[in-house]
Amino acid sequence: MSRNLQLVIVGVGGQGILTVSDILGTAAIEEGLKAVMSEVHGMAQRGGVVTTEMKIGDFESPLVAKGEADVILGFEPVETYRTLEKASPRTGIVTNTDPLVPPGVSLGQGAYPKVEKLIENMRNGGLKVIAVPALEIARSAGSTVAGNIVMLGAMVALENFVLAREAVEAALRKRIAPRWLDLNLKAFQMGYEAGKKQ
Repeated sequence: MSRNLQLVIVGVGGQGILTVSDILGTAAIEEGLKAVMSEVHGMAQRGGVVTTEMKIGDFESPLVAKGEADVILGFEPVETYRTLEKASPRTGIVTNTDPLVPPGVSLGQGAYPKVEKLIENMRNGGLKVIAVPALEIARSAGSTVAGNIVMLGAMVALENFVLAREAVEAALRKRIAPRWLDLNLKAFQMGYEAGKKQ
């Protein structure tokens, strides 16, 4: 089995995208794999789009070309949809179902699309989509702050994911502060189980 992976992680500032990217990079290195990564931050620290492109394995550049992503991990449904140019029918898409409504929409200057319709469109386009209610699961684990770790667990549950679950858990133990570790390990486990069910 090839241990190469081209991954795009996308969401909105403040959702923990960079933390998850850091954990994945740590896990790859622990497994003796090379990891390269690129980050694009939105205009605002919170509320702007954040994208990480990461390659694990035998790669030199972190940039993922159109149609070349093996996995898209979307922390926000519309941002997941906007990233589909990176996908192909072989791409595994793991998306949060909880929207972060932009301020303009909150002020009545637009409409947020129905999340169910976004997911239906992706599936009708031949894409394999794992839809995860990350905030609900994180709340059950103990705090909605761990939504990013729920999404990480769901992604690791993908068939043929290149990193072992145990390696990602070990990276969690290294990168998460001890006072938050139990919560995050529980969120990771619950996300993993949610991913396995789909």
